[in-house]
Amino acid sequence: MSAPADIRSIPFTAADGSTATLGDYAEQVVLVVNVASKCGLTPQYEQLEELQRTYGDRGFTVLGFPCNQFLGQEPGSMEEILDYCATTWGVSFPIQDKVSVNGSHAAPLYKALKKAKDGVGLGGPVAWNFEKFLVLPSGEVKRFRPPVKPDAPEIVEAIEAALPR
Repeated sequence: MSAPADIRSIPFTAADGSTATLGDYAEQVVLVVNVASKCGLTPQYEQLEELQRTYGDRGFTVLGFPCNQFLGQEPGSMEEILDYCATTWGVSFPIQDKVSVNGSHAAPLYKALKKAKDGVGLGGPVAWNFEKFLVLPSGEVKRFRPPVKPDAPEIVEAIEAALPR
């Protein structure tokens, strides 16, 4: 499902407080994920990092967006979150500033991403932590629900198909 053509121009705040956009990742394939440190799905950090290490030098990156909207499962400060990600999971991909993904205070990027539909044709609110949005260089967005592991065949195949040969 396509998202707005200008999805790569929507600003978001990086962990250091600077403003960024998906456009800063030029022609890269970007996997946007709302992450949380105290969730049953937190071990997905391991597969996210493996994707980063496998495809990072080929034009791919994961962008993690900490989110505390689901049962308060990301309560820490940005410093605590960054330390946890680095020391517990060896995360090398960029972690952004904490966001809301649903409701009236949802980050503008997530407001746009939620228009994308998943594999069964459902769009709308983010269901839980670790929902994944694969943003292709064209601006097309492929959506994968939280239980779909980052290394699932449908995600890996979509990444590989979008990367330069």
